[in-house]
Amino acid sequence: MSHVYKEKILKEINDIPVDMLPGFYKIVHLLKTEMINTKNKPNNRNSLKGIWKGSEIDDQLLEDAKKSMFNYE
Repeated sequence: MSHVYKEKILKEINDIPVDMLPGFYKIVHLLKTEMINTKNKPNNRNSLKGIWKGSEIDDQLLEDAKKSMFNYE
């Protein structure tokens, strides 16, 4: 049965104008990547703890960020 869908998909691809193929490829690639990764991902999300490991934050940048987000303080 899966070969039937593969043939249908290939027919649709063959009908796409050549100049549209790069954009179409990006879409197909993203869909495929997301669908494959979704099957392998656990349902729980991990923490972002450690994402900034090794980064140095300038105190002035932190203060500027606070002021932009919490301008009422």
